[in-house]
Amino acid sequence: MIRSQEATPAEAGRGDDRLLGVVVEMLEAEGYDAVQLREVARRARTSLATIYKRFPTRDDLILAALETWMAENRYAGVTRRSLTAGSSLYEALMDLLRPIFEPWEQHPAMLIAYFRARSSPSGQKLFRRGLDIVAPAGLELLAGVDDDFVDDLNAVVSSVVYGLLGRFATGEIAVTEILSTLDRTVYWLIAGYESTRGTVTETKPAHESSTGR
Repeated sequence: MIRSQEATPAEAGRGDDRLLGVVVEMLEAEGYDAVQLREVARRARTSLATIYKRFPTRDDLILAALETWMAENRYAGVTRRSLTAGSSLYEALMDLLRPIFEPWEQHPAMLIAYFRARSSPSGQKLFRRGLDIVAPAGLELLAGVDDDFVDDLNAVVSSVVYGLLGRFATGEIAVTEILSTLDRTVYWLIAGYESTRGTVTETKPAHESSTGR
């Protein structure tokens, strides 16, 4: 019996894993512009036709590779939990955010690739994917917090993060400044909110605690 040339789902999955793994390696070691489909095909030992069949454009392939890397490295530590009585809202929020941003400190090239991909025609897909994972955990943590403050917190933190990513991508700041700046931002926003409610957190921002300031 002649075997069909059509790949089984399992074979297709293994092929995609190999392809995406090659792209991740190239992004991290050589940068965004190094990812060219002919070179990806050569390293993955596959054909251009096979790549185009599953990923219509280069951007689609890079986005898929970034989504896979982020799921394994950035979002794997995101857990949903409620804020318990007496717990620090600042500490709880940073416990949610740190596992999302720390991988970028260890893999700065992937952060640059993410920032570049966000500007591509399909780049919003990356943002929405992250939002789908992080937003439910954040909302559960902020249940009971004033809705207007939640909206302001989201707007300010989102703007700060996007600005920091842009500054890093253009070489203005070190990658390690992103999380420390975000930490300070969250700390002072929470401190301001708690002061209006008559409760002020005594916890220092992590970057101050670790440096002894």
